[in-house]
Amino acid sequence: MTILQLLLVAVYGFCLAFICCYSLVQLHLTYLYWTRRRAISAPEAIPDPGYTWPAVTVQLPLYNERYVVERLIDAVASLDYPRHLLQIQLLDDSTDDTSELIQQKIARYTGSGLQLEHVRRPDRSGYKAGALQYGLQQATGAFIAIFDADFVPQPDFLKRTIPAFTNERIGVVQTRWGHLNRSYSLLTRLQAFGLDAHFTVEQTGRNKGGHFINFNGTAGVWRKSCIEDAGGWQSDTLTEDLDLSYRAQLRGWQFRYLQAVEAPAELPAAMGALKSQQYRWTKGAAETARKHLGKVLHANMPFSTRLHAVFHLLNSGIFVCVMLTSLLSLPMLYLKHSVPGLELLFAAGSLLIISLLALIGFYWTSLYQQTGSVKQTARRFIPEFFLFLSLSMGMSLHNTVAVLEGYLGRKTPFIRTPKHNLRNRGDAWRDHTYAITRLHPVTLLEGLLTIYFGYGILLGIRLEDYGLLPFHVMLTLGFGAVFVYSLNHSRRA
Repeated sequence: MTILQLLLVAVYGFCLAFICCYSLVQLHLTYLYWTRRRAISAPEAIPDPGYTWPAVTVQLPLYNERYVVERLIDAVASLDYPRHLLQIQLLDDSTDDTSELIQQKIARYTGSGLQLEHVRRPDRSGYKAGALQYGLQQATGAFIAIFDADFVPQPDFLKRTIPAFTNERIGVVQTRWGHLNRSYSLLTRLQAFGLDAHFTVEQTGRNKGGHFINFNGTAGVWRKSCIEDAGGWQSDTLTEDLDLSYRAQLRGWQFRYLQAVEAPAELPAAMGALKSQQYRWTKGAAETARKHLGKVLHANMPFSTRLHAVFHLLNSGIFVCVMLTSLLSLPMLYLKHSVPGLELLFAAGSLLIISLLALIGFYWTSLYQQTGSVKQTARRFIPEFFLFLSLSMGMSLHNTVAVLEGYLGRKTPFIRTPKHNLRNRGDAWRDHTYAITRLHPVTLLEGLLTIYFGYGILLGIRLEDYGLLPFHVMLTLGFGAVFVYSLNHSRRA
């Protein structure tokens, strides 16, 4: 073998090993979920009338949200909580008519007893993190509830979460995201499929196993003193929520996750919006890993907690490994049939099967918790899992670019995900102001990769080697779907 061939095989093997280890960690979370189901937090019982409720500040970070801001204000105004203890901060960095809509809505609640504060900053420095930190300096509550603009919290949200702060070291109570527009399209259904697994198996498994979890940026409540003790909101990563979560937990603060408390929100319906969101999440996770991985490795914590934290921080790196494994899979087919003596090495490809089985267990558990029926789960799981995995693979190039930028320290601005107030299939977004219609140069490469992996299918058939055939089918379908969605969603109404 040449040095180049050895290098390709080594990279391919390393990526397969990382994917397998990541999948086994997810499988362990599935095990923790099943074995500790009885300890899963139910909604906290609303205390007796004599309970002393603490002061709460609700922070609503806003930037150009004309389609959802009124709905958000109405939902927060309906929170069932003593009004004299409730401060609502509308942290408004908008540059369009959102600010006027906020003012009009506040005027309608004049005389209601609600403390609605329209907070405007001199500039938008620090983006969302900067807005939250600016509002924190004026917050009067001992607890800080945070909702993004597309969320619609239930009236009893605070009365279900505040009692969960059962001791002084609990710094965060996070709740589960629901989906207002799950059935809007295939794209939203597949997003819901993936997010449900995170908010069912992953968050619960980590929390009940005593491992680090993360505040998800919204639909949760912080103890104000926890934020201050951990150093406040910082804007040096695109995932200020994950960053602060690790700083707080490394300082000994405890987090609680309430799976039974749901806060519904809107899923991105357009590929451009989804890509923007995925870019921010994956790059921010990579930036946070760069910032905190060394601290985690040297922290005084159990080995299992450290292991889970490492893979938690490195989870966006899975896209890099998927991308490299995919690109190298065709050269590996050629090597397998042209260089003798590599049979044992290529048997390592079975790691993909182990990874697949682990992920099947992870996502099956999530869907089963919704249906409660093996038959219904099987009917939905097979197509949804196949399509979700294909779409995830199709997003791997776009997300790999984001992850590498994060690891290399290349800074980019915080781009918020557009919200369009979509609930029903007929609701339109193409003619909305915030619709992302610009095509990224990566889109052309996604189209070329569709052809590349389509050739991989033909190559496997020609060589009569069908081991990677399902893999190449999913890659072709995934990259093709991302490419077509990107082109189609770039057109205006």
